[in-house]
This record gives sequence, structure tokens and C-alpha cells, in this order.
Amino acid sequence: MSLRSESSTKDSASSKFDSALLRLVVCGAVDDGKSTLIGRLLAETHSVPEDQLEHARQVRRGGSIVPAGEVDYSLITDGLEAEREQGITIDVAYRHLGLPSGRRVIIADAPGHEQYTRNMAVAASTADMALLVVDAARGLRPQTHRHLTVCALMGVHSVVVAVNKMDAADLDAAVFEQLAGQLRADASHLGIEEVLTIPVSALVGDNVTKRSSRMGFYLGPTVLEALVGWEPPSHPESTPFRLAVQYVVRSPEFRGFAGTVLSGEVRPGQELLSTTTGARARVERIVTYDGDLMRAVNGQAITLVLDKEIDITRGDLLTGTSDQPHPSTAFTADLVWVGDEPLMHGRSYLMLSGPRAVPATVTSLRGRLDMNSGQEVSATRLEINDIGRVEITTDAPVAFDPYAVCRDTGGFLLVDRVSCETVAAGLMLHTLRRSDNVTPQAYVVDRAARARLKGQRPRVLWLTGLPGSGKSTLADGLERRLHAIGIHTYVLDGDNVRKSFNRDLGFTPEDRAENVRRVSEAAHMLFDAGLVVIVALVSPFRADRLTARELFGPGDFIEAWVNTPLEVCTARDPKGLYAKAASGSIPNMTGVGQSYEPPEHPDVVLDGTAPTEESVQRLLELL
Repeated sequence: MSLRSESSTKDSASSKFDSALLRLVVCGAVDDGKSTLIGRLLAETHSVPEDQLEHARQVRRGGSIVPAGEVDYSLITDGLEAEREQGITIDVAYRHLGLPSGRRVIIADAPGHEQYTRNMAVAASTADMALLVVDAARGLRPQTHRHLTVCALMGVHSVVVAVNKMDAADLDAAVFEQLAGQLRADASHLGIEEVLTIPVSALVGDNVTKRSSRMGFYLGPTVLEALVGWEPPSHPESTPFRLAVQYVVRSPEFRGFAGTVLSGEVRPGQELLSTTTGARARVERIVTYDGDLMRAVNGQAITLVLDKEIDITRGDLLTGTSDQPHPSTAFTADLVWVGDEPLMHGRSYLMLSGPRAVPATVTSLRGRLDMNSGQEVSATRLEINDIGRVEITTDAPVAFDPYAVCRDTGGFLLVDRVSCETVAAGLMLHTLRRSDNVTPQAYVVDRAARARLKGQRPRVLWLTGLPGSGKSTLADGLERRLHAIGIHTYVLDGDNVRKSFNRDLGFTPEDRAENVRRVSEAAHMLFDAGLVVIVALVSPFRADRLTARELFGPGDFIEAWVNTPLEVCTARDPKGLYAKAASGSIPNMTGVGQSYEPPEHPDVVLDGTAPTEESVQRLLELL
């Protein structure tokens, strides 16, 4: 890609690039003038209906500095009622702009407020170019740095910077040059290849679509000319071929695999490989609604017919045979955290990559990006709008490309498994070697053989409840009853495991998630040994208990909620924890300093105030 001057644009106005679609994300801090700049671009290229312009001329809102009877260009893009009331952008507004060359531009007007950074990240993830708006009077602000960083992470390496409101800075060339120099340095540090800075005044139209006569110190292109001068990548054959199968087409004439070409190109006769099974076949036909093609490139929706039947299903990735990504279960990635709750490493999330969904765990947080300095700093958690580098493991191998190679096969989402809300946008950096160096070993003596030898069915009983609810007492009573009738058991008690393999963990939400993860893996190993495993663990968060349950098959995991009122637990206080919490020496006490999330659908609910033998008998009958 390149950003060309006006003269070079005219020389190639009829080039093959002029018809290419340009996806533009417009970003910057709140009140820097994004909506006004976009509105003027749309209006002066005749890309909005006349009645919408008339509406923007008649409607007034509080604080507007636009004289009565003139067009308030910011109203053209602020479509939500709340946006018009507050004079801000909340959601991403998409608009179509027609350039003089005939090219279409899809403009994504991204919100400037920090709390809506998640929306901006989504818009940047599909953008070819960014238009970053900076207020000349206010200068660079934290959100300016954040948006520039998100653009760099999302693979937007062509940025036009509109230094807006130059009239508020007295059209001072020194102000413009200082801001331009700072932005170029920041962009260079982030790896952004092309930066063009333009002094503008969106309010009066200087250097937006027409060259300003008031800023003679600037000789470069206008904003409109910069958009016209954009050129897309011209060599799809130099990028690896990728197609994610979205649908298996079955018709009387053929069986095909439908999807959109994510990168590269494909031709009949080319040998392809499924990254899921490793099966290979050659392309026999490239079918589209308008007929067969001899070549398909990035962005085209096609159906591939292969020369032989191989096992391919929805979600499989088809690639060339010489440049395929290697499926792996461990990765390093950058995360843009957008969840209201902080990231908890050790907690299992759902990773969405194209049509695939696999459980994934953030095993390590390497650091968080400081938006002001651009440096990575140590961190124990990621809060909303933070960007951090993490290590992730998945329950099944996933074929990823580095995000820099292919956005579609290098990007993913993390979804909370309880609320089903998207909590992070991820960008894959590289796979970790340890995932390739570990191969599970199959043994002849398996779980079934061990269970037959013991004459019992292995199960896991997971007792959850507040501290002092009676979990350990019930576990002890149940194990004694099972032992008496010859059942082989083992108890994993919360305090005991914290004095052994979990002695390095504290009581923050992140450490609690890791505590549950380790205990659930230990329980699974004991279950595999053919034992009846009793877990007595507070495990306060539903998401962590759900992760534990999913390690086991139907009927093998029993969740028992020991439902004891908080006042009863406080009165019992067998370990003195509630007294310490009341004195302030235990800030993260469950039920006092931290919340406890009761199970929504437990397999059994036990009354923590009932006689112990009565509850033990219920569990014995259940097992």
C-alpha cells in the first residue's frame, strides 16, 4: 500500500486499483472533530441525500458552534439519539463514500470515549487505512495513543493523521510540525509503515476536500486526495492461500466446499490440504453463482470441487501444501481486553476462530502495554480496554497464522463461557514449541481396566459452598462411609491442596481460578485411576466450576451445593476466617470481600444446617 500525492494520483487515475474497495476507520479522542470531518467529506463528495443535509442544517443541539442556517456536519454521522443528545459517537457508524475515481470507501466512524474502545477495535480489525483525528489545540491525549496502538495491533499500517482545528491553534505551522513529529515517532515505534499528516479545519473545510489558502506552509494532499491515492496490495499470489470452509454443498452434480478466500489465490489443478486431517486433494472446479472461474483471489466467495472425496467439514481450513499453518495447542498472542470483568489467567474461555469454537485457557500474562510510553509493563490482570501479551492453551489443536500474515486466520475472540459475552479480541503472534514436543502416550491399562479391578465406577463429587458451610465435614463423613463398604476414594480438600501443590497461590480472583484449574486436573487424574474423588473446595465462580465439569463425561461429575446461610457460616467460623475478615486482615474472603456465585443448576443441593449424617446419606444414595 502507499499514500500518494495529488500528482501521482492523477497519473494513475485509471489504474486497476481505482475500483478496489477501501475500508477506512476514523478514530481519535472524543471531541477532536471526527464526526464533523466525516460529515464534510460525505457532503462535499455528494455521498449523502439532500434531505439529510437539510436536516443537519435545521437541527440545533446544545453547545453547537455552527451558525444557524448552516450545515452541522457532525449530525450526518451521529445516528443514535443518545449520540445527538451528548454530541459524541457511541457505536461504530458505517457510511459509504464515493471517490471521484469511482472507488467506493466504507467509512467506520469509531467512538472516541475510552469505554467504547472495544467498538473501535472491531472497526479497525477490518480496515485497510486509518484516519486518525487530533485536536491541534489539545494535542496528543491518552486515547490518541490508544487508538494508534489498536490500529497497529489490528494490522492497519497505512495511517492519515488529520491535525484538526488548526484555526483554534492560530494556523501555527510550528504547532502542526510538533504534533506531526510526535505522531511519526509513535507510529514508527509501533511498526506503522506509512503516516501522512495533514493540517485541517473540518469546521470550515480547510484541506478536507479543497486545498487551504490559509495554510501555505503545507504542500501535501488533502484528506480526499489521500484517500484517492491509496493502493491495495497488488500481489495476492505472494500470500499463502487460505479458505475456511463455511458450508458443505451437496447437489446432484457435485459435492463442494463453500467459503470466502481469506488470503492468496487458488486455481484448478492446485493441490490443497485440510489442516484438520492432513488429507490432500486437487481443485477440479471453482464454482460461483456466475459460473466457473479459472482463478479466485482474496475476498471472493467460492465453492471448491475437489478431484477426490476427502474428509472435510465446516470449520476446516484449506491451504496450499507448501505453506500450511501447523495446528497447535499453545500460542502467544496479544489481547485487547473488552470485558467488564478483568482477565483471569487460569480460567477457561471459549475461543472463536472463524467457524470454529474451542475451549482455551490463558495460562500466563506476560505483560500489559502502557499506552503513554508504548512499553510493556508487568501486570497480574487486564482490565477493560487494556492490551496485554499472553500465553494461551487450547483443548484441541487449532491452525493459526501469525496475525501479520493473515488477519482472518490470525485473529480470534475470547468469550465468557457463562455469560456468553465477548471479553477479548486476540491477535496471534506465534505458536509455542512445547505444544509440538508433547505427545500423549496411550497405555493398555486404562480407566475402565482400573475400575474393573476395583469393582466400582469412578466418579467426581464436587462440593462447593461458602467457607464454613460444612464441605470438609461432609467429605470426611462420606469418605468414611464409602471406605467402610470397600469403595476406593480420595479427598481433595481446599486447605490441604493449598499446603501442597497450590502453596504458591493467593486468593485473588485470578489465583482462585488457577486453584480450581489445578484441582480439577488432579481430580481428573485420580478419576482416571478408577477412584471416587471427593472435592471440597469453595470454588466461588461458576465459570471455573463449569470448566471443571467439562473435563468429565455425562454422569461422571456431580456438583453438590452445600447451601448454608452466610450468618450461619459466620457464627460457626471454624477457622476464624470471618473474624479475620471483619478485622480487615483478610480482604479477599469469599462471602465478605469477594462474592460467591451459587450454582444455577447443581446436581444436588444440601442444606448446610441439616444433620451431617442426613446429608451424607443423600450423597451416598446419589453415588
